[in-house]
Amino acid sequence: MTTLTILVVDDEAAIRDMITTVLSMAGYRVLTAADTQEAHLLIVDEAPDLLLLDWMLPGMSGIEFARRLKRDSLTQAIPIILLTAKGEEENKVQGLDAGADDYVTKPFSTRELTSRIRAVLRRTNALAAEEIINIQGLCLDPMSQRISANNTPLNFGPTEYRLMAFFMTHTERVYSREQLLDHVWGANVYVDERTVDVHIRRLRKTLAPHGFQRFIQTVRGSGYRFSTHTDGE
Repeated sequence: MTTLTILVVDDEAAIRDMITTVLSMAGYRVLTAADTQEAHLLIVDEAPDLLLLDWMLPGMSGIEFARRLKRDSLTQAIPIILLTAKGEEENKVQGLDAGADDYVTKPFSTRELTSRIRAVLRRTNALAAEEIINIQGLCLDPMSQRISANNTPLNFGPTEYRLMAFFMTHTERVYSREQLLDHVWGANVYVDERTVDVHIRRLRKTLAPHGFQRFIQTVRGSGYRFSTHTDGE
């Protein structure tokens, strides 16, 4: 089995050392960086499987670094867990919208951290199929993390992409808002269920000019499903 590599980016040496010890004992290969410049060099050279990224860093902040990584086709597929003392829901939503896959508030237990890492890696791998999915002209290319409608590229943010990828790989089944939060945002991310509704509206708005908004269906009293059939709407 291939050893997975995790890059820890934090300007506090004590935290880097603690996380390194814990993750090494859990069987991961661990790289560390004290700032985003050092982190970027390691990402280019080592292609880590996951990034643990502190929000507050000298120079460029962790959240801005996350945005830049998600805008770059070479790095956008790397899952990111933000480490931060900012525990308010608004901050969590901001971090997730920047492209983070999960959010861990300091102080955290080592058990929680390793659990979050395993969950994000499972979720990321589940969406990392290599085959292109084409549903009546709506095309998902998981290798480039791009979605197109009849060969026209669609502009999705990181969260919308993950939501669309989940829908397109789990068609014809109804998911509640809570289940979508668990699968797409992460089971331990505490954001309001209405966040799902906001992103569903964004998906439909992007898909509407191409006629694909009908695939994302509201099932009253239950949640949402992705379906090419129009019955039961």
